[in-house]
Amino acid sequence: MKQVSSWALVLLFGLHQAYAERPTKPPGYTIPIVDLANETHRQVLVDREAGQYLGHPTTVLLEDNKTMITVYPKGHGKGGIVMKRSVDAGLTWSGRLPVPENWATSKEVPTIHRVVDANGKKRLIMWSGLYPARLSVSENDGRTWSPLKPAGDWGGIVVMGAVVSQETPGHYIALFHDDGRFFTQVAKRETPTRFTLYQTNSTDGGLTWSTPRTLWTGTDVHLCEPGVIRSPDGKQLAMLLRENSRRKNSHVMLSENEGETWSAPRETPAALTGDRHTGQYAPDGRLFISFRDTTLQSPTKGDWVAWVGKYEDIVRGEEGQYRVRLMDNHKGQDCAYPGVEVLPDGTLVTTTYGHWTKGEMPYVMSVRLKLEELDARAKKLP
Repeated sequence: MKQVSSWALVLLFGLHQAYAERPTKPPGYTIPIVDLANETHRQVLVDREAGQYLGHPTTVLLEDNKTMITVYPKGHGKGGIVMKRSVDAGLTWSGRLPVPENWATSKEVPTIHRVVDANGKKRLIMWSGLYPARLSVSENDGRTWSPLKPAGDWGGIVVMGAVVSQETPGHYIALFHDDGRFFTQVAKRETPTRFTLYQTNSTDGGLTWSTPRTLWTGTDVHLCEPGVIRSPDGKQLAMLLRENSRRKNSHVMLSENEGETWSAPRETPAALTGDRHTGQYAPDGRLFISFRDTTLQSPTKGDWVAWVGKYEDIVRGEEGQYRVRLMDNHKGQDCAYPGVEVLPDGTLVTTTYGHWTKGEMPYVMSVRLKLEELDARAKKLP
């Protein structure tokens, strides 16, 4: 076998890097933007504390379509976990509720999910990431919780960005990422930095989880924080991914077999580029996907935004119908790890944190809207 000279290796590496850093999709978008940032009648204060950073909430809507629970840390991506409850679908919120003592030891962003086992037993589970990934469980709709306990000898970042029910009752997949620092007890970060997407499975309604397996790993782009949406016919899963190197647009991976295998990642249009995609279907079948705007070229870059379109737009690589600016973030790109819930009347309740007041710490707000309210406005925009 011929030896490759050192200069040839340098040339090949340079060409590889040049290709890796070249966006394959346009860095901007052409769909209109409906701006709701100044419409305070849509906004509900969830929590605010002078001098205290409050961020990264997620939400869950219970089966009565009125009770909503949110959890979030007191700090930037870490800190003691706060829980609040709304009994009127997010119009008003309780004070901070009692939680297990060791929730104060959370190292990262919490995520909350509804799961149901094969016998129909409903649970709420809450994840807290880094090493080891830990899990807290409630079997009475969040009134009481178990302490955080390790789910295994592994960890990761934003555990779990997505928890998805499978066809078999009680079976779930959960997805997250790591960059080498937290998957094992001893950090194994490479140069250049390598990002890895992982999947773990549960067969007992979310109580126990398998050792995670690798779905994708790479250094050319930094794919992370998976958000998963099931197709309208239920036969396909689409995983939307943050691109943390900021060289390319967001990416998407598809699965036709309940997450057993996934397609290679490909870039989305710029209209879907952002961090922490969280999507729900409106009653008319369109998707509302909320995220932090990190598009390479966007007039709302760094703000809390949403995308409106069809599932088919994601699969076909099309821009969608329109974007929505939900609120104006006043400090860099520090906002928008959102929860999205859909009420029976079609109201979308989306909740996140941000620097909503200049010079002050971030706090948690929600915005309420219906797509039909925005459609006519979008049609009038250039």
